[in-house]
Amino acid sequence: MLKKDENVLPKSFLSLQLAIKHPLSSLFPMSDTLIVERTPDLPFGLRADRVAVSLLFLANGFLIGSWAPKIPLLMARLGITETTMGLLILVFGLGSILMMPVIGALTARYGSAPVLRIVSVIVLPLLLAVSILPELWMIVVAIFLFGGFVGGMDVAMNANAVAVEKRMRKAIMSSCHGFWSLGGLIGAGLGGFMASLWGEIGHGVALTILASTAVFLALPMIARDHTTAAIRAAQPLRMPRSPLPYLIGIMALFSMVPEGTILDWAAHYLQSEMSADISIASLGFAAFSGTMAIMRFLGDGIRQRLGAVTTLRISAAFAITGLFVGALAPTPFAAIAGFAFAGIGIANMIPIAFSAAGNIPGVAPGIGLSVVTVMGYSGILMAPGVIGFIGERTGFSPVFMGVASLILVTLALSGLARHADFKPD
Repeated sequence: MLKKDENVLPKSFLSLQLAIKHPLSSLFPMSDTLIVERTPDLPFGLRADRVAVSLLFLANGFLIGSWAPKIPLLMARLGITETTMGLLILVFGLGSILMMPVIGALTARYGSAPVLRIVSVIVLPLLLAVSILPELWMIVVAIFLFGGFVGGMDVAMNANAVAVEKRMRKAIMSSCHGFWSLGGLIGAGLGGFMASLWGEIGHGVALTILASTAVFLALPMIARDHTTAAIRAAQPLRMPRSPLPYLIGIMALFSMVPEGTILDWAAHYLQSEMSADISIASLGFAAFSGTMAIMRFLGDGIRQRLGAVTTLRISAAFAITGLFVGALAPTPFAAIAGFAFAGIGIANMIPIAFSAAGNIPGVAPGIGLSVVTVMGYSGILMAPGVIGFIGERTGFSPVFMGVASLILVTLALSGLARHADFKPD
Protein backbone atom coordinates (compact mmCIF):
# COMPACT_ATOMS: atom_id res chain seq x y z
CA MET A 1 0.00 0.00 0.00
CA LEU A 2 1.33 3.43 -0.94
CA LYS A 3 2.24 5.88 1.74
CA LYS A 4 0.98 9.41 1.35
CA ASP A 5 2.67 11.24 -1.54
CA GLU A 6 4.71 8.14 -2.50
CA ASN A 7 5.12 7.14 -6.18
CA VAL A 8 5.88 3.60 -7.34
CA LEU A 9 7.05 4.73 -10.78
CA PRO A 10 8.33 8.06 -12.05
CA LYS A 11 5.51 10.45 -12.84
CA SER A 12 6.65 10.90 -16.45
CA PHE A 13 6.56 7.13 -17.05
CA LEU A 14 3.07 6.81 -15.60
CA SER A 15 1.82 9.75 -17.65
CA LEU A 16 3.30 8.28 -20.86
CA GLN A 17 1.88 4.82 -20.12
CA LEU A 18 -1.55 6.27 -19.38
CA ALA A 19 -1.51 8.43 -22.51
CA ILE A 20 -0.60 5.46 -24.75
CA LYS A 21 -3.21 3.12 -23.26
CA HIS A 22 -6.02 5.66 -22.87
CA PRO A 23 -5.61 8.81 -25.01
CA LEU A 24 -8.75 10.35 -23.47
CA SER A 25 -8.01 9.24 -19.94
CA SER A 26 -7.12 12.73 -18.77
CA LEU A 27 -10.73 13.77 -19.38
CA PHE A 28 -12.61 10.52 -18.73
CA PRO A 29 -10.53 8.29 -16.45
CA MET A 30 -11.54 4.63 -16.50
CA SER A 31 -9.66 3.71 -13.35
CA ASP A 32 -7.59 5.33 -10.68
CA THR A 33 -5.28 2.35 -10.24
CA LEU A 34 -2.37 4.00 -12.11
CA ILE A 35 -2.83 7.41 -10.56
CA VAL A 36 -0.17 8.61 -8.16
CA GLU A 37 -1.28 9.94 -4.80
CA ARG A 38 -0.32 13.54 -5.52
CA THR A 39 0.45 15.80 -8.42
CA PRO A 40 4.00 17.18 -8.69
CA ASP A 41 4.99 20.34 -6.87
CA LEU A 42 5.16 23.64 -8.72
CA PRO A 43 7.86 26.25 -8.07
CA PHE A 44 8.00 27.77 -4.58
CA GLY A 45 6.68 24.54 -3.08
CA LEU A 46 3.15 24.99 -4.42
CA ARG A 47 1.05 21.88 -5.03
CA ALA A 48 -0.47 21.68 -8.50
CA ASP A 49 -3.71 20.10 -7.28
CA ARG A 50 -4.26 22.82 -4.68
CA VAL A 51 -3.44 25.60 -7.16
CA ALA A 52 -5.91 24.11 -9.65
CA VAL A 53 -8.87 23.95 -7.28
CA SER A 54 -8.06 27.45 -5.96
CA LEU A 55 -8.08 28.83 -9.52
CA LEU A 56 -11.45 27.21 -10.17
CA PHE A 57 -12.95 28.70 -7.00
CA LEU A 58 -11.53 32.07 -8.08
CA ALA A 59 -13.06 31.71 -11.57
CA ASN A 60 -16.45 30.64 -10.21
CA GLY A 61 -16.56 33.56 -7.79
CA PHE A 62 -15.45 35.91 -10.57
CA LEU A 63 -18.30 34.78 -12.82
CA ILE A 64 -20.85 35.22 -10.02
CA GLY A 65 -19.42 38.64 -9.19
CA SER A 66 -19.53 39.62 -12.86
CA TRP A 67 -23.26 38.81 -12.98
CA ALA A 68 -24.08 41.68 -10.58
CA PRO A 69 -22.99 44.59 -12.87
CA LYS A 70 -24.65 42.80 -15.79
CA ILE A 71 -28.12 43.35 -14.27
CA PRO A 72 -28.53 47.12 -14.91
CA LEU A 73 -27.02 46.74 -18.39
CA LEU A 74 -29.53 44.02 -19.21
CA MET A 75 -32.46 46.03 -17.88
CA ALA A 76 -31.47 49.06 -19.96
CA ARG A 77 -30.95 47.07 -23.18
CA LEU A 78 -34.19 45.11 -22.93
CA GLY A 79 -36.26 47.89 -21.36
CA ILE A 80 -37.54 45.58 -18.64
CA THR A 81 -38.85 46.47 -15.17
CA GLU A 82 -37.46 45.49 -11.78
CA THR A 83 -40.22 42.86 -11.52
CA THR A 84 -39.17 41.22 -14.79
CA MET A 85 -35.52 41.37 -13.77
CA GLY A 86 -36.47 39.76 -10.48
CA LEU A 87 -38.02 36.88 -12.40
CA LEU A 88 -34.81 36.50 -14.43
CA ILE A 89 -32.81 36.34 -11.20
CA LEU A 90 -35.24 33.67 -10.01
CA VAL A 91 -34.55 31.74 -13.25
CA PHE A 92 -30.83 31.90 -12.39
CA GLY A 93 -31.52 30.43 -8.95
CA LEU A 94 -33.85 27.78 -10.35
CA GLY A 95 -31.17 26.64 -12.78
CA SER A 96 -28.70 26.26 -9.91
CA ILE A 97 -31.09 24.33 -7.68
CA LEU A 98 -32.07 21.92 -10.48
CA MET A 99 -28.55 21.30 -11.79
CA MET A 100 -26.73 20.81 -8.48
CA PRO A 101 -28.19 17.32 -7.75
CA VAL A 102 -27.50 16.23 -11.34
CA ILE A 103 -23.86 17.29 -11.17
CA GLY A 104 -23.62 15.72 -7.72
CA ALA A 105 -24.77 12.36 -9.12
CA LEU A 106 -22.35 12.59 -12.06
CA THR A 107 -19.54 13.47 -9.67
CA ALA A 108 -20.38 10.46 -7.50
CA ARG A 109 -20.32 8.15 -10.54
CA TYR A 110 -17.37 9.49 -12.56
CA GLY A 111 -15.36 11.48 -10.02
CA SER A 112 -15.04 15.22 -9.55
CA ALA A 113 -12.14 15.73 -11.98
CA PRO A 114 -13.80 14.84 -15.33
CA VAL A 115 -17.09 16.47 -14.35
CA LEU A 116 -15.32 19.62 -13.19
CA ARG A 117 -13.35 19.82 -16.44
CA ILE A 118 -16.55 19.69 -18.48
CA VAL A 119 -18.80 22.03 -16.48
CA SER A 120 -16.08 24.64 -15.94
CA VAL A 121 -15.57 24.90 -19.71
CA ILE A 122 -19.30 24.91 -20.57
CA VAL A 123 -20.03 27.78 -18.17
CA LEU A 124 -17.43 30.13 -19.67
CA PRO A 125 -19.34 31.55 -22.69
CA LEU A 126 -22.76 31.77 -21.04
CA LEU A 127 -22.47 35.29 -19.59
CA LEU A 128 -21.20 36.46 -22.97
CA ALA A 129 -24.29 34.85 -24.50
CA VAL A 130 -26.45 36.87 -22.10
CA SER A 131 -24.66 39.98 -23.38
CA ILE A 132 -25.22 39.39 -27.08
CA LEU A 133 -28.48 37.43 -27.48
CA PRO A 134 -31.19 39.69 -28.93
CA GLU A 135 -34.45 38.12 -27.71
CA LEU A 136 -35.75 37.89 -24.16
CA TRP A 137 -36.60 34.18 -24.41
CA MET A 138 -33.05 33.41 -25.57
CA ILE A 139 -31.65 35.35 -22.62
CA VAL A 140 -33.94 33.43 -20.25
CA VAL A 141 -32.47 30.16 -21.57
CA ALA A 142 -28.91 31.49 -21.28
CA ILE A 143 -29.49 32.70 -17.70
CA PHE A 144 -31.02 29.34 -16.74
CA LEU A 145 -28.00 27.52 -18.18
CA PHE A 146 -25.57 29.96 -16.57
CA GLY A 147 -27.20 29.47 -13.17
CA GLY A 148 -27.28 25.72 -13.70
CA PHE A 149 -23.67 25.26 -14.73
CA VAL A 150 -22.18 27.79 -12.31
CA GLY A 151 -24.09 25.95 -9.54
CA GLY A 152 -23.01 22.57 -10.89
CA MET A 153 -19.41 23.78 -11.01
CA ASP A 154 -19.80 24.75 -7.36
CA VAL A 155 -20.71 21.17 -6.39
CA ALA A 156 -17.91 19.61 -8.46
CA MET A 157 -15.20 21.99 -7.28
CA ASN A 158 -16.18 21.51 -3.62
CA ALA A 159 -15.98 17.74 -4.17
CA ASN A 160 -12.55 18.23 -5.73
CA ALA A 161 -11.46 20.35 -2.76
CA VAL A 162 -12.49 17.44 -0.52
CA ALA A 163 -10.33 15.13 -2.67
CA VAL A 164 -7.34 17.46 -2.30
CA GLU A 165 -7.92 17.69 1.46
CA LYS A 166 -7.84 13.89 1.66
CA ARG A 167 -4.57 13.77 -0.28
CA MET A 168 -2.96 16.46 1.83
CA ARG A 169 -4.50 15.25 5.11
CA LYS A 170 -5.12 18.88 6.04
CA ALA A 171 -7.85 21.48 5.71
CA ILE A 172 -7.93 23.70 2.60
CA MET A 173 -11.68 24.28 2.18
CA SER A 174 -11.77 27.66 3.93
CA SER A 175 -9.00 29.13 1.76
CA CYS A 176 -10.75 27.76 -1.35
CA HIS A 177 -13.85 29.68 -0.32
CA GLY A 178 -11.56 32.65 0.34
CA PHE A 179 -10.52 32.53 -3.31
CA TRP A 180 -14.22 32.38 -4.24
CA SER A 181 -14.85 35.54 -2.19
CA LEU A 182 -11.83 37.21 -3.79
CA GLY A 183 -13.10 36.27 -7.26
CA GLY A 184 -16.51 37.72 -6.48
CA LEU A 185 -14.93 40.95 -5.29
CA ILE A 186 -12.80 41.21 -8.45
CA GLY A 187 -15.74 40.36 -10.71
CA ALA A 188 -18.05 42.92 -9.14
CA GLY A 189 -15.33 45.58 -8.83
CA LEU A 190 -13.88 45.24 -12.32
CA GLY A 191 -17.29 44.60 -13.87
CA GLY A 192 -18.60 48.12 -13.43
CA PHE A 193 -15.33 49.60 -14.70
CA MET A 194 -15.21 47.33 -17.77
CA ALA A 195 -18.88 47.93 -18.57
CA SER A 196 -18.51 51.72 -18.41
CA LEU A 197 -15.36 51.56 -20.53
CA TRP A 198 -16.31 48.98 -23.16
CA GLY A 199 -20.08 48.57 -22.93
CA GLU A 200 -22.09 45.42 -22.33
CA ILE A 201 -20.56 43.26 -25.06
CA GLY A 202 -17.02 44.41 -24.25
CA HIS A 203 -17.66 43.55 -20.62
CA GLY A 204 -18.90 40.09 -21.65
CA VAL A 205 -15.85 39.44 -23.83
CA ALA A 206 -13.38 40.65 -21.20
CA LEU A 207 -14.85 38.63 -18.33
CA THR A 208 -14.98 35.52 -20.53
CA ILE A 209 -11.29 35.89 -21.42
CA LEU A 210 -10.27 36.43 -17.80
CA ALA A 211 -12.34 33.51 -16.48
CA SER A 212 -11.12 31.26 -19.32
CA THR A 213 -7.51 32.04 -18.45
CA ALA A 214 -7.98 30.82 -14.88
CA VAL A 215 -9.94 27.73 -15.93
CA PHE A 216 -7.54 26.60 -18.67
CA LEU A 217 -4.54 27.11 -16.39
CA ALA A 218 -6.27 24.84 -13.87
CA LEU A 219 -7.47 22.05 -16.19
CA PRO A 220 -4.19 20.08 -16.52
CA MET A 221 -3.58 20.16 -12.76
CA ILE A 222 -7.01 19.08 -11.42
CA ALA A 223 -6.67 16.32 -8.83
CA ARG A 224 -8.39 13.02 -9.42
CA ASP A 225 -10.50 11.53 -6.68
CA HIS A 226 -9.22 9.48 -3.77
CA THR A 227 -11.58 6.57 -4.53
CA THR A 228 -11.21 4.21 -7.47
CA ALA A 229 -13.61 3.96 -10.40
CA ALA A 230 -14.75 0.54 -9.18
CA ILE A 231 -15.71 1.94 -5.77
CA ARG A 232 -17.54 4.87 -7.36
CA ALA A 233 -19.44 2.54 -9.70
CA ALA A 234 -20.67 0.52 -6.71
CA GLN A 235 -22.00 3.56 -4.87
CA PRO A 236 -25.76 4.16 -5.15
CA LEU A 237 -26.83 7.41 -6.82
CA ARG A 238 -30.15 7.70 -5.00
CA MET A 239 -30.81 10.35 -2.39
CA PRO A 240 -29.06 9.35 0.85
CA ARG A 241 -31.06 7.37 3.40
CA SER A 242 -28.76 8.49 6.18
CA PRO A 243 -30.02 11.60 7.99
CA LEU A 244 -26.49 13.02 8.23
CA PRO A 245 -26.41 14.89 4.87
CA TYR A 246 -29.74 16.54 5.64
CA LEU A 247 -28.68 17.53 9.16
CA ILE A 248 -25.44 19.00 7.80
CA GLY A 249 -27.59 20.67 5.13
CA ILE A 250 -29.61 22.33 7.91
CA MET A 251 -26.31 23.55 9.37
CA ALA A 252 -25.42 25.01 5.98
CA LEU A 253 -28.88 26.53 5.51
CA PHE A 254 -28.84 28.37 8.83
CA SER A 255 -25.26 29.48 8.17
CA MET A 256 -26.12 30.98 4.77
CA VAL A 257 -29.41 32.69 5.67
CA PRO A 258 -27.49 35.36 7.65
CA GLU A 259 -25.14 35.93 4.70
CA GLY A 260 -28.07 36.46 2.32
CA THR A 261 -29.81 38.71 4.84
CA ILE A 262 -26.81 41.01 5.27
CA LEU A 263 -26.19 41.00 1.51
CA ASP A 264 -29.71 42.10 0.62
CA TRP A 265 -30.93 44.06 3.63
CA ALA A 266 -28.03 45.55 5.64
CA ALA A 267 -27.78 48.69 3.49
CA HIS A 268 -31.55 49.20 3.56
CA TYR A 269 -31.61 48.73 7.34
CA LEU A 270 -28.80 51.24 7.90
CA GLN A 271 -30.36 53.81 5.59
CA SER A 272 -34.06 53.52 6.47
CA GLU A 273 -33.93 52.70 10.18
CA MET A 274 -30.66 54.35 11.25
CA SER A 275 -30.76 57.34 8.84
CA ALA A 276 -27.31 56.58 7.41
CA ASP A 277 -26.20 58.20 4.18
CA ILE A 278 -26.08 55.78 1.24
CA SER A 279 -22.27 55.96 1.19
CA ILE A 280 -22.24 54.82 4.83
CA ALA A 281 -25.06 52.29 4.39
CA SER A 282 -23.10 50.45 1.69
CA LEU A 283 -20.31 49.81 4.20
CA GLY A 284 -22.43 47.26 6.07
CA PHE A 285 -22.01 44.48 3.53
CA ALA A 286 -18.52 45.70 2.58
CA ALA A 287 -17.33 45.30 6.18
CA PHE A 288 -19.02 41.91 6.44
CA SER A 289 -17.55 40.58 3.18
CA GLY A 290 -14.09 41.98 3.97
CA THR A 291 -13.76 40.25 7.34
CA MET A 292 -15.29 37.10 5.87
CA ALA A 293 -12.70 36.94 3.07
CA ILE A 294 -9.80 37.51 5.48
CA MET A 295 -11.04 34.87 7.91
CA ARG A 296 -11.52 32.33 5.14
CA PHE A 297 -7.85 32.59 4.24
CA LEU A 298 -6.96 32.18 7.93
CA GLY A 299 -9.60 29.52 8.59
CA ASP A 300 -7.69 26.41 7.48
CA GLY A 301 -4.92 27.02 10.01
CA ILE A 302 -7.45 27.67 12.77
CA ARG A 303 -9.40 24.53 11.91
CA GLN A 304 -6.21 22.48 11.69
CA ARG A 305 -5.20 23.66 15.17
CA LEU A 306 -8.53 23.59 17.01
CA GLY A 307 -10.49 20.96 15.06
CA ALA A 308 -13.63 21.49 13.02
CA VAL A 309 -16.12 21.18 15.90
CA THR A 310 -14.43 23.77 18.13
CA THR A 311 -13.84 26.10 15.18
CA LEU A 312 -17.51 25.89 14.19
CA ARG A 313 -18.69 26.58 17.74
CA ILE A 314 -16.43 29.61 18.14
CA SER A 315 -17.49 30.84 14.68
CA ALA A 316 -21.16 30.50 15.58
CA ALA A 317 -20.61 32.48 18.79
CA PHE A 318 -18.93 35.29 16.82
CA ALA A 319 -21.74 35.29 14.25
CA ILE A 320 -24.52 35.42 16.84
CA THR A 321 -22.78 38.20 18.77
CA GLY A 322 -22.15 40.26 15.64
CA LEU A 323 -25.74 40.00 14.43
CA PHE A 324 -27.12 41.02 17.83
CA VAL A 325 -24.73 43.99 17.91
CA GLY A 326 -25.90 44.97 14.42
CA ALA A 327 -29.54 44.67 15.47
CA LEU A 328 -29.24 46.61 18.74
CA ALA A 329 -26.55 49.16 17.79
CA PRO A 330 -27.33 52.81 18.61
CA THR A 331 -25.39 54.22 15.63
CA PRO A 332 -24.73 53.15 12.01
CA PHE A 333 -21.01 52.68 12.65
CA ALA A 334 -21.70 50.43 15.63
CA ALA A 335 -24.02 48.35 13.43
CA ILE A 336 -21.35 48.16 10.71
CA ALA A 337 -18.87 46.94 13.33
CA GLY A 338 -21.41 44.29 14.33
CA PHE A 339 -21.76 43.11 10.73
CA ALA A 340 -17.96 42.96 10.43
CA PHE A 341 -17.88 40.84 13.61
CA ALA A 342 -20.56 38.57 12.13
CA GLY A 343 -18.40 38.12 9.02
CA ILE A 344 -15.57 36.79 11.19
CA GLY A 345 -17.91 34.07 12.45
CA ILE A 346 -19.88 33.19 9.32
CA ALA A 347 -16.71 32.94 7.19
CA ASN A 348 -15.76 29.38 8.11
CA MET A 349 -19.14 27.86 8.95
CA ILE A 350 -19.96 26.98 5.33
CA PRO A 351 -16.50 25.58 4.42
CA ILE A 352 -16.65 23.31 7.48
CA ALA A 353 -20.15 22.13 6.54
CA PHE A 354 -19.00 21.36 2.97
CA SER A 355 -15.93 19.45 4.18
CA ALA A 356 -18.16 17.42 6.50
CA ALA A 357 -20.61 16.74 3.65
CA GLY A 358 -17.81 15.33 1.51
CA ASN A 359 -16.64 12.93 4.22
CA ILE A 360 -19.85 11.26 5.45
CA PRO A 361 -19.30 7.49 5.83
CA GLY A 362 -21.23 5.50 3.23
CA VAL A 363 -22.26 8.57 1.21
CA ALA A 364 -20.45 9.51 -2.01
CA PRO A 365 -18.88 12.99 -1.73
CA GLY A 366 -20.76 14.26 -4.79
CA ILE A 367 -24.12 13.14 -3.40
CA GLY A 368 -23.48 14.49 0.08
CA LEU A 369 -22.25 17.80 -1.29
CA SER A 370 -25.18 18.19 -3.68
CA VAL A 371 -27.66 17.75 -0.80
CA VAL A 372 -25.84 20.21 1.45
CA THR A 373 -25.18 22.70 -1.36
CA VAL A 374 -28.81 22.80 -2.49
CA MET A 375 -30.06 23.20 1.09
CA GLY A 376 -27.42 25.82 1.88
CA TYR A 377 -27.81 27.96 -1.22
CA SER A 378 -31.58 27.96 -0.88
CA GLY A 379 -30.88 30.12 2.17
CA ILE A 380 -29.32 32.81 -0.01
CA LEU A 381 -31.74 32.40 -2.92
CA MET A 382 -35.07 32.20 -1.12
CA ALA A 383 -34.77 33.45 2.46
CA PRO A 384 -34.09 37.15 1.71
CA GLY A 385 -37.49 37.50 0.00
CA VAL A 386 -39.28 36.08 3.04
CA ILE A 387 -37.15 38.22 5.33
CA GLY A 388 -38.04 41.34 3.33
CA PHE A 389 -41.73 40.54 3.75
CA ILE A 390 -41.27 40.17 7.52
CA GLY A 391 -38.99 43.20 7.83
CA GLU A 392 -41.52 45.45 6.10
CA ARG A 393 -43.96 44.68 8.93
CA THR A 394 -41.66 44.42 11.96
CA GLY A 395 -38.60 46.47 11.06
CA PHE A 396 -35.19 44.91 10.48
CA SER A 397 -33.78 45.07 14.00
CA PRO A 398 -36.00 42.13 15.08
CA VAL A 399 -35.15 40.39 11.79
CA PHE A 400 -31.40 40.42 12.48
CA MET A 401 -32.02 39.12 16.00
CA GLY A 402 -34.21 36.36 14.57
CA VAL A 403 -31.56 35.42 12.01
CA ALA A 404 -28.97 35.30 14.81
CA SER A 405 -31.25 32.88 16.66
CA LEU A 406 -31.23 30.53 13.66
CA ILE A 407 -27.49 30.04 14.15
CA LEU A 408 -28.33 28.41 17.49
CA VAL A 409 -29.55 25.45 15.40
CA THR A 410 -26.13 25.26 13.71
CA LEU A 411 -24.55 25.43 17.16
CA ALA A 412 -26.77 22.56 18.37
CA LEU A 413 -25.72 20.42 15.38
CA SER A 414 -22.04 21.43 15.55
CA GLY A 415 -20.94 17.96 16.68
CA LEU A 416 -21.54 16.79 13.08
CA ALA A 417 -18.56 18.91 12.03
CA ARG A 418 -16.37 16.05 13.30
CA HIS A 419 -16.75 14.50 9.85
CA ALA A 420 -14.64 17.37 8.48
CA ASP A 421 -11.63 16.35 10.59
CA PHE A 422 -8.93 14.03 9.28
CA LYS A 423 -8.09 10.88 11.16
CA PRO A 424 -4.78 9.08 10.78
CA ASP A 425 -4.80 6.14 8.37
